[in-house]
Amino acid sequence: MFDNQTDFGQEDDHPHEECGVIGVFAPNEDVARMTFFGLYALQHRGQEAAGMAVADGRAMSIHKGVGLVSQVFTSSVMEKLNGHYAIGHTRYSTTGSSSERNAQPFMIETMHGPLALAHNGNLVNSAELREELMQQGVGLSSSSDTEVMTMMLARNGGKTWEERIKYAMQKWVGAYSLVILTRDGVYAVRDPWGFRPLCIGLLPSGGHAVASETGALQTLGCEAIRDVKPGEIVELSNNALKVTQALPSVKPSAMCVFEHIYFARPDQVWDGIGVHKVRQRLGEELAREFVNGLGNGQADRSTNGIADVVIPVPDSSVPAAIGFSHVSGIPYNDGFIKNRYVGRTFIEPTDSLRKRGVALKFNVINENVRDKRVIMIDDSIVRGNTTGPLIKLLRNAGAKEVHVAITCPPIAHPCFMGVDMGKHDNLIAHKRTVEDICQFVGADSLYYLSLDGMMRAVGRSDGFCQACFTGQYPIPVNVDTVKTGFERSLK
Repeated sequence: MFDNQTDFGQEDDHPHEECGVIGVFAPNEDVARMTFFGLYALQHRGQEAAGMAVADGRAMSIHKGVGLVSQVFTSSVMEKLNGHYAIGHTRYSTTGSSSERNAQPFMIETMHGPLALAHNGNLVNSAELREELMQQGVGLSSSSDTEVMTMMLARNGGKTWEERIKYAMQKWVGAYSLVILTRDGVYAVRDPWGFRPLCIGLLPSGGHAVASETGALQTLGCEAIRDVKPGEIVELSNNALKVTQALPSVKPSAMCVFEHIYFARPDQVWDGIGVHKVRQRLGEELAREFVNGLGNGQADRSTNGIADVVIPVPDSSVPAAIGFSHVSGIPYNDGFIKNRYVGRTFIEPTDSLRKRGVALKFNVINENVRDKRVIMIDDSIVRGNTTGPLIKLLRNAGAKEVHVAITCPPIAHPCFMGVDMGKHDNLIAHKRTVEDICQFVGADSLYYLSLDGMMRAVGRSDGFCQACFTGQYPIPVNVDTVKTGFERSLK
């Protein structure tokens, strides 16, 4: 049962992050260095590739590559990136495989001057747009929908970049939070549904910065931070921001609820909603439903209130485990120690180490679980690859019982808006009942938070995309789409 462990390069069984983007306009500052540290604060959103483009009002330079931010940008590289304007990107592949040709930003020369673009999200109509470009004679070098967007902007008419962006947005369908660099400007763009986050702030020395998360802006000392609203184009400037409502915002909006459950750093705040507090409330709601048998679960009611310890799967489940402990009265303690770096190395392990699977990434604190009935809190089960091995680690450490509680409903449908969850066949909840999953992973019981409980924790009943739980997508999608769908035409 427990030999279905993940590949060494797959950090865990959570949904994989989309991407992180940042844009900076800071006259008389080292914008490349500022962008580097902003990307460093967004590293959790993607560990496959990183890139940066910088402009000085006349010319544009770019550097990108496969690897972590600290691996791609060395001191010698940074010395060559000079200017007043910059955009950056850290990538986990959504449309397009994890290869250097798909690293972002994309930069091209146009009749309007140099242009670079970095993208967080996924266009659901990218195949149609790509075919349209190729029929017009446009050559494409990658399998990424970001290149499609860049080429569309390059071909658009209009007197200003705002006009060209606005025209392209009328054809783009799906999730996109963009940073766009010209030789003398930075633009932030967000889709009218608001799928992916994007926020903007005032730099203390003048100018502005925009990023996927407020944590990156706070790293740069930004003040007066606000969200880029759905459908907006915002031009960064040294004074007041120039804001264009390019498309009407869709009501209700459809922000990815997984930003609160897993993706975002806990210090992130969107529209007044703090991520850490939401995660703690997820645990509180989960405890109430677990005790009262109200959610999606196969739970042995004899465990209600009499388990010995609550432990999180680090790191995003820590606030939820604290909340669960507070409501249930079951003591909280650490059960796992996570090696945060082993899953991000580019050195392949030996076969014998590979078979160790999650044991390379997690160690158990034996004395905290030995001879105890454990409730293990996690934020999701996607493919079912790692929950079983984690349970086995706890049993090997002497746990008498292992009950699993998940802070969201079962993930039964894939995401087409920029989150890698796989296809229907890869999702364990699409083809199994909760009882089947419990048996598959080897837990004594398994319990999921209900959809209503999840939204109570978030604090809103609408305004979020819940398609991975319900199968009800905010926009029409092709369920056969995969992120490497363009690869065949490039071989």
